[in-house]
Amino acid sequence: MREVRLAAPLAIVDAPLQQPGPGQVLIRNRHLALRAAMGLLMTGRDDLPMPAYRHGEVMWGPAVGEVVAGDLPPGTLVAHHLGWREYALLDATAVTPISGDPLAHLAQAETAYVGLVAAAELREGDTVLVSSAAGSIGTMAGQIARLKGAKRVIGSVGSPAKAAWLVDELGFDAAYDYHEEAVEEGIDVYFDSVGGTQLATAVEVANPGARFALCGALSGQTVALDTMTVIGRRISLRGFTAADHPGVVARAREEIVAWRREGLLAVPVTRYDGLDQAPGALADLLAGRLTGTVIVDL
Repeated sequence: MREVRLAAPLAIVDAPLQQPGPGQVLIRNRHLALRAAMGLLMTGRDDLPMPAYRHGEVMWGPAVGEVVAGDLPPGTLVAHHLGWREYALLDATAVTPISGDPLAHLAQAETAYVGLVAAAELREGDTVLVSSAAGSIGTMAGQIARLKGAKRVIGSVGSPAKAAWLVDELGFDAAYDYHEEAVEEGIDVYFDSVGGTQLATAVEVANPGARFALCGALSGQTVALDTMTVIGRRISLRGFTAADHPGVVARAREEIVAWRREGLLAVPVTRYDGLDQAPGALADLLAGRLTGTVIVDL
């Protein structure tokens, strides 16, 4: 089988195909999802909320595949986190059997839901600002905010074309290129995957009692926040991961499936074909060239 390892910077290598032992399953991967956060995992930092990639080791990431052997029936469709390889060997307890559209499991709708509902405590009538709004999480966060009762949804993106796409295709009320302008209206909720200057700007326009859900720090910037504004306006800033809220995740899955079935939640996708395309797809993603959830079909 072939797999992708972090080496100069990425290399596709041949590896022996292992067979499952007791309590294990061998999975033929069919779809690999790429994330912008993978660039941060390549830095080797040890202070991240997920395991960093190590030089010479196989990459990991969300994937959907079919069981070919082991403790689950062959053909069972499962979601797991050992992507970046054609075959994955895992404990049977580490995979989640799924049904229906694999996109619903590879898009980051659950993370967006948890951030809005559990971390930001979204309320009906809120004005919501979403950073990196054309990405995998951002496209989900904007739509879910509206479905959960937000009055107004605004997206921050990296180009005018992406801003227009959010409004025309995904129903955002407004969007802007953060390189050229900044949001000026007051916000009640900020869903942030970027940090840095965009986070500082959001503090400046936050309404009293605003709630910030901090999902990521893609900008890599360290900036000083206006602490007096945070205190004076009683702004809450809360970091989170979906794993912190298993009950909310379970509720999210039910609502997401229903929204998808009713045609209320779109999952924009950029697709690539074959493991050979995965390194280039990640480079395109990290360069900000892509929108929606980036999928590599294997």
